[in-house]
Amino acid sequence: MNGADTAFVLISAALVMLMTPGLAFFYGGMVRVKSALNMLMMSLISMGIVAILWVLYGYSLTFGGDIGGGLLGNFDHIGLKGIDPTTLTGGDEGIPVIAFALFQLMFATLTPALMSGALADRVKFSAWALFIALWVTVVYFPVAHWVWQEDGWLYQLDVIDFAGGTAVHINAGVGALAAVLVVGKRIGFKKDPMRPHNLPLVVLGAALLWFGWFGFNAGSALAADGTAANMAFNTQVATGAAMLGWLIYERIRHGAFTTLGAASGAIAGLVAITPSGAHVNAFGAILIGLVAGALCSWAVSLKYKLGYDDSLDVVGVHLVGGVIGTLLVGVLAVDGVGGGAYAPSARLTLGGAGVDFTGGTGAGVLGPAVAVARAGDVHTRPGRGRRPIPKAHSLVLGRREQPSSPMRHGKHRPGMAFKRPTSLGIDDPVSHDQHTDDSAVESNGKVRGNDAILLV
Repeated sequence: MNGADTAFVLISAALVMLMTPGLAFFYGGMVRVKSALNMLMMSLISMGIVAILWVLYGYSLTFGGDIGGGLLGNFDHIGLKGIDPTTLTGGDEGIPVIAFALFQLMFATLTPALMSGALADRVKFSAWALFIALWVTVVYFPVAHWVWQEDGWLYQLDVIDFAGGTAVHINAGVGALAAVLVVGKRIGFKKDPMRPHNLPLVVLGAALLWFGWFGFNAGSALAADGTAANMAFNTQVATGAAMLGWLIYERIRHGAFTTLGAASGAIAGLVAITPSGAHVNAFGAILIGLVAGALCSWAVSLKYKLGYDDSLDVVGVHLVGGVIGTLLVGVLAVDGVGGGAYAPSARLTLGGAGVDFTGGTGAGVLGPAVAVARAGDVHTRPGRGRRPIPKAHSLVLGRREQPSSPMRHGKHRPGMAFKRPTSLGIDDPVSHDQHTDDSAVESNGKVRGNDAILLV
C-alpha cells in the first residue's frame, strides 16, 4: 500500500465532502428569505440518501464488472461485498479500494445536490428526497460507469473527462433542464423580484466550493504526483480567469461589476476546468477560464428568451460550463501533459461524443422520475388548475408566511417612505435574475424580526 497516495485521496475526499455544505450556503444565499432553509436542506439531504444507496448498490453499479455493452456495472459488490481495508487498487503500490469508494461517494453526493438550485421555490422537500434516490439510481450510477469504469463504453472511446465534466456537471445540468421543464415555472417568474437575500452567504459558499474543488480535481489523480499538481494549479488559474471573464462581460453588458457575478464566474471556471485541467498547460487553463466566464454569463440570460425557469442558473453554469471544458480540451490538450498524446481531430470528436450521449441519456430517462416530484409538490382544485400547496412555507420554515409588506405588491400608503436597506449586501444592477426579495423588508426599510435570523 502506498501510504502517501492513500493519505492524499482521503484528504481529497474530505475536501469534496465540504463542497456539499458549501453548495448549500451558495444556493441558500441566492434565494429569497422564505426559501433559504428549504434550499439548505435540499443540498444536505443528498449526503444522507446517497451514502446509503452507494453502500447498498451504487458502488457496484458504477465500478463493478460490466454486464455488457459498457452500460452498467454488475452486482458483485452489493453491500461492498468483497471489499475490505486490505483490498488494494493497482497492486502492492495502490491505495485501499475503500478509500477510492469513499472519494467517489462524495462525487455521487454532490451531483444531485447541484440540480437543486434549478428547482428552488417550487419543489416539496419529501418529493425532492425521493427524486434524488431515483435520479442517482437511474442516471448517475450508469453514466459514471460509462465514463470512469474501464469497461464503460465512453471510457473505451477514450473520452477525456479527468474529474467529472460529463458525469457530474453536464449530467446535472441536463437533469436540471429536464426537471424544470417538467415541474414548470415559479409563480411570478419574469414578474416578481427574486433577488438573493444574502450575498455574504453566497460568497462564503463560493469560497468553500473553490476550496473543496482542489480535492475534487487534484484528488482525481488518485496519487500525490505531477498530474495532481498540474490539475491543482490549473484549477486556481482557470477559476481566477473565469471570474474576470464574467465580470468583464457584466461590465460591457450591464455597465457594472457585481458580487454575485464574481462568485458565479468562479464557479463557472471551476466547472469548465474539471474535465480538462490535467491535459492542458497554464495558458490553456487561462483561455478555458476566460471563455467559460464570458459564455456562462451570457448563457444565464437564455432562460428568459427560451422560457424555462432555471432558478439559480444551474443550466447556464454547469451544463454550459461543462460543455465548454469538455470541448475545449479537444483543442487545447498538450501532448505529454496528463500522461497522454492526442490527435487534435480525435480529441474534439471524443469530447463531443461524451457531451451528446451523456446529455441525451440524462434528459431521456429523467422525465418519468421528475414527474414524481411534481406530483408531490402541487395539487389540483376543480376549476383552479395546479397551484402550490398553501402551507408549503410553514412546512419548510416551521411557521406560516407572514403578511406581505404593502410594497411587495406595489401598494404604497400616503406618507410612507420606503428606504432600501444597505445591510443585505445587494449589488444593483445584478448579473442575472436574482433580485432582492422586498417581502423581507417592511415599508420603513427594516427587516422583519422572524426573517432577520437568516441575514448576516
